[in-house]
Amino acid sequence: MLPTPSPDALAHSQRVTAHLRSLIEDAGGWIPFSRYMEAALYAPGLGYYAAGAMKFGAAGDFVTAPEMTPLFGRTLAHAIAPAVAETSGEVLELGAGSGRLAADLLGELERLDALPPRYLILEVSADLRQRQQATLARELPHLASRVRWLDALPEHLSGVILGNEVLDALPAELLHWTEAGPQLHGVALDGDAFAWRDRPIIEPVLHARAEALNLAPGYVSEINLTADALIASLGNCLDHGLILMIDYGFAASEYYHPQRHMGTLRAHYRHHALDDPFYLPGLCDLTAHVDFSAVARAGMAAGLELAGYASQASFLLNSGLAELLLQTPPADAATYLPQANAVQRLVSPAEMGELFKAIGFARGGIAPLPGLARGDRRHSL
Repeated sequence: MLPTPSPDALAHSQRVTAHLRSLIEDAGGWIPFSRYMEAALYAPGLGYYAAGAMKFGAAGDFVTAPEMTPLFGRTLAHAIAPAVAETSGEVLELGAGSGRLAADLLGELERLDALPPRYLILEVSADLRQRQQATLARELPHLASRVRWLDALPEHLSGVILGNEVLDALPAELLHWTEAGPQLHGVALDGDAFAWRDRPIIEPVLHARAEALNLAPGYVSEINLTADALIASLGNCLDHGLILMIDYGFAASEYYHPQRHMGTLRAHYRHHALDDPFYLPGLCDLTAHVDFSAVARAGMAAGLELAGYASQASFLLNSGLAELLLQTPPADAATYLPQANAVQRLVSPAEMGELFKAIGFARGGIAPLPGLARGDRRHSL
């Protein structure tokens, strides 16, 4: 049984639904799923990330690693500190959520005497930007002058670009492989309801990617050209330094495995994962797993060096997660046990440790990341 939305939440979802219907009608009765996903998540004042509903933590729809324990952000600080020191030292975080990761990371960089001269946050949601500002003002008021919010990527950056659970929330194309070849799986109207409809693929790059996969008729999955474009844009703005992305996903051979014939698209509502992306528009997060092979190709095409690819468990443990946990005495059970349980979730193969991956790109001769040194899986991409 799914939680029942409040009357206000339901009214908001109805407004989002009306907006989506209007988009479909204005487009002649059909839009690609990527357009539906973009509007459902990011339409100003309406989309899931643009409106004011609680998203993160126990009261929201999902829990991200920074919300689970400050040890995640502290570990990332240790991972990127050498790259901060080797470059001009700027840090750019993409999609900073509640601001929890920024607060934990900056606090640890301060303890390491490795504070960046500027901590930049690129956030498209005005609502989340306000939450981030409140978090940082509350927890690190003395560092407020170092933090800046951006509306677009900077033209040049020397330092570290960081994204945690960013790529999975980018609008993806949904495709349906048929006897006649791959088709673009899109959204039409069936009375008042949303319905799936296929159309021919017009975009040459998308068509070539779909044809090359050569999947069996009936297969449905995603190709995320938006994620490829973002990585290319990051490569273009990075003059010297490191890009580190952490997200859930697979290499292409696993992503498009025959047994994954229904794809990876999911809706997330109040800690429930749903197969129906049309459920309560505006109240559900929509995500698709990351094809890390495509991400790697996009980065290298932009002239970046593929610095490593590893499971989240390997990356965090190599970066000192266990040592940071032990700074809390196990005898202090009330403090230690919640942190130990969170660490278990972060590294357990049955939880986040194996599904989540870390991929790194470098430009300008950055020293290898210790977090990606052991357990490197670049060969699988």
